[in-house]
Amino acid sequence: MEVTADGCFVDVYRLLPPQGEPEIVHAAMPPSASILELGCGTGRVTHPLAELGHEVVAVDDSPAMLAHVRAETVCARIEGLDLGRTFEAVLLASHLINTPRDDDRRALLAAARRHLAPAGRLIVEWHPPEWFDGVASGQGGRIGEVAVELAGVVRDGDLLSATVRYSAGGRRWDQEFTCRRLALDDVLAPADLVFDGWLTADRRWFAARAGRRG
Repeated sequence: MEVTADGCFVDVYRLLPPQGEPEIVHAAMPPSASILELGCGTGRVTHPLAELGHEVVAVDDSPAMLAHVRAETVCARIEGLDLGRTFEAVLLASHLINTPRDDDRRALLAAARRHLAPAGRLIVEWHPPEWFDGVASGQGGRIGEVAVELAGVVRDGDLLSATVRYSAGGRRWDQEFTCRRLALDDVLAPADLVFDGWLTADRRWFAARAGRRG
């Protein structure tokens, strides 16, 4: 069983289909825009974006994940990434910015900012503040053939910890996580980014653009 450094199960991510993410990203940018995808996993969003006509460079720090990606790949930690080029869009999905460590968040957004073309857009998926109020143990559903259930939800101030239980084909995988409730302005401004609109009605996706520095 292959597990990444941050506790993700490669077998699970190979089974999970996209859930509308490629269409959200595609609608937020010009046709054929170049995309830097930060934290691509096994390519479940990468591949549909390429099929929609985008040139995608996919970044992950797991060789086991990248082995399944059919696109240009870079094996590296996001925080230290510097490709020496910019993109019309930078994608930061999977709620990565809700990491509990402020230093890690600042490094993620700095990496996104330095790869963003002057007129480019940063596309972000996050847990909005209202999600923290409503989430509870026992919530779940299905993503393709994978059953998903949330267990052991614990709140501690702005932090929320829980376990995601995945099951498929008689197998089960438990993945623990901790995330932080964020105020959007406090997150974007230090990274020289400005809010550029909600991309979904539930406010789980938003866009940002480069600020005036640089």
